[in-house]
Amino acid sequence: MSIFALQTSWFIVSLLSLMGIATPSLAQAIKPVPPTPIDMKKVELGGTPWNPQWDQIIENALPPEMLSSQAPRGVRRFCPRFYEMSKTDKRTFWAYFFQALAGAEAGLDPNTSVRHSDSEVAMAMRSEGLLQLAYADQKRYGCDFNWQVDRALKANDPAKTILQPKNNLECGVKILVNQTIVQHKPLLSRSGYWSTLRLDEPSYRVFAKQMTNPPVACGLPTKSTIDKSATTKSVQDDANRHETPK
Repeated sequence: MSIFALQTSWFIVSLLSLMGIATPSLAQAIKPVPPTPIDMKKVELGGTPWNPQWDQIIENALPPEMLSSQAPRGVRRFCPRFYEMSKTDKRTFWAYFFQALAGAEAGLDPNTSVRHSDSEVAMAMRSEGLLQLAYADQKRYGCDFNWQVDRALKANDPAKTILQPKNNLECGVKILVNQTIVQHKPLLSRSGYWSTLRLDEPSYRVFAKQMTNPPVACGLPTKSTIDKSATTKSVQDDANRHETPK
């Protein structure tokens, strides 16, 4: 873009601002998010991989505190350089973190729904979606779930509000923020929401395995066999190329 064009653009934005007309803010800098081991495996086996658009949902949902020195204790276990990284790199890390959590919780399947009892009352306490959340989280954390609407739908109907990736992931961010920023608990806590983030639980090992390919900026020594040039987008593109036309 020429200097003249740039100046013109800023003049227009300033003028509209003075007139009280809202304008889109400058897009946040983003970096490609690396794939988790399960993401690569799903493509290898012909499954549906992580959608790179979900990375952006997570990054947009992050509050400033998660990108600051207030970020939870324990984050260096997975990203040694976290507190020294740029905000862009920190967003990329959190996008990877939630992808790993979704891999451990639901195998990256947004329509996963686990019923704990046959009673209708307990159905509202299912563990559902990418991060295996519950309808009760709507009141606890202000999540965008609607049990009254969803109760008439089948358990794995993607139309359910709790199964929609955007709603599920944004709720997951709220839950982690409440745990680590509001309550000041470490990232890995025995009283944390997810059993996969409790060191003394067997399921933690599943999560830890998915955290072996974090962004290069984290500076974590890794033995991962995943090509470091791979991204969630390149994995998705590869899956699309090999998809059998219907």
